[in-house]
Amino acid sequence: MQYDIAELQPSRASYNFIDDSVTLPNPEEETNTALDSQELIWFHSQFEDCMEMFADMDTVAEYLSQHSGWFCRCALPMKTEPLGNNAYDLLIGRFGAFGYQVEARIGLELVPPDAEGVYRIRTVPVPNYTAPGYEVDFQSTMTLVELPTAEFCAERGIKLGECPTQITGAKWCLDLAVGVQFPKFIRSKSQSLIQKTGDTLLKNIVKQVSRRLSAKTQQDFHSTLGIPFPKQRF
Repeated sequence: MQYDIAELQPSRASYNFIDDSVTLPNPEEETNTALDSQELIWFHSQFEDCMEMFADMDTVAEYLSQHSGWFCRCALPMKTEPLGNNAYDLLIGRFGAFGYQVEARIGLELVPPDAEGVYRIRTVPVPNYTAPGYEVDFQSTMTLVELPTAEFCAERGIKLGECPTQITGAKWCLDLAVGVQFPKFIRSKSQSLIQKTGDTLLKNIVKQVSRRLSAKTQQDFHSTLGIPFPKQRF
């Protein structure tokens, strides 16, 4: 799916996804930050999308291999720090529901494509850091495919004279699981309510962040290489 790049630029502030639509009591006898020693409650989300790059597959692959530049630029306003050659320490932002919030920070490794051309991004430990009451399992795959130029431009309403000679689609799929160790006053509430609220919040986070990252990556690719990005009417 294609989005208007200018419309999706995030603010310079950190991402904040706080859902306080459900208000739960916070008894005085319980400390806000006191986490239950029980097991994590896990929430899941999957997301698929395709970034269209107006260039041949070799050009796109070369750009993707230089992730030390584009990944940090496109992750803004999230803060990133390199972890070796292919991994990054990523401070995503604050997330929460039921009046309980956490600041999410994860390590992501951008694995070079395998023999079949499949790119992968996966979670890796951040040295000297222990997540406060949560765990993240981030697993993403991506493949490059050649898209039919005439058909694509007709569907997007791009003028024939502005139609590029080659278009590459970066098709990717994200499978994300987040486990949270909630305080006791939250765990005492309806488990179905907690599960539903958490899954919905995670789905919204993934959708919004993924759309913005895709749009920024498209913009960075075309501006960095000086490739025109035709205006799309649909």
